[in-house]
Amino acid sequence: MLSISDVSFSYGDRRILSEISFSSRKGEVTSILGPNGVGKTTLMNCLCNFNRTWDGTISVDDKDVRSLSNRELAKNIGYVPQKSVAKRATVFDSVLIGRRPYIEWSATKEDNEITWAAIESMGLQRIALRYVDEISGGEFQKVQIARAMVQQPKVMMLDEPTNNLDIANQHMTMDNILHAVEESNVCTLMTMHDINLSIMYSDKLLFMKDGRVMAFGGSDIVTEDLILEVYGMRTKVLTHEGVPFVLPIREGRSRRGDL
Repeated sequence: MLSISDVSFSYGDRRILSEISFSSRKGEVTSILGPNGVGKTTLMNCLCNFNRTWDGTISVDDKDVRSLSNRELAKNIGYVPQKSVAKRATVFDSVLIGRRPYIEWSATKEDNEITWAAIESMGLQRIALRYVDEISGGEFQKVQIARAMVQQPKVMMLDEPTNNLDIANQHMTMDNILHAVEESNVCTLMTMHDINLSIMYSDKLLFMKDGRVMAFGGSDIVTEDLILEVYGMRTKVLTHEGVPFVLPIREGRSRRGDL
């Protein structure tokens, strides 16, 4: 289980995160939502202990992340950044790099088998021997997710995992992530922009504004008032088969069908 208690972080005199507290269990997917600049990625960096000057407590299975070596941290937390530079390596080798916390002298048969299984789960087997600097941005995003999966972490963190993906690949990638979560029973956190996609694929939703938690819970917390408070926009929240769907309201402009 991942537990976050009263986590705060500042850049100099500028407070970015203020007393963030929540928890996420094994096999549970939590989406972190909010406008640009509210601290979603900064929170991810604190949870991964990249930003080491945060205040508060972050623990994985009751182990304080501050007490973990870099190697142990990599075994406990897998991280997929929003942006990463594609280096001159094959898809297979790029995914295999995720096994580094477990490799002593050279990759074993087990390391290669785990790597290939992750490549297959993300539908990358056709391009496994291509260089990652020659593939599309969406394919590279899948490579990064596969690399985190082979770490076999207890917590997997994904910063906008559907970035650069078209609508079909967004859903395919989310299905693959859920399959990995169910198969490995890993606790998963994602920063997301698409509220409706988050509702569809998440167990819990955490809305942030000005570095604070505005709401945390299941899809039942999604209301028109909450969206207005967090995003400053008016919406209609429709419910279909018990699941909310957020529809923005266009104001001051006629729809094309009305012209």
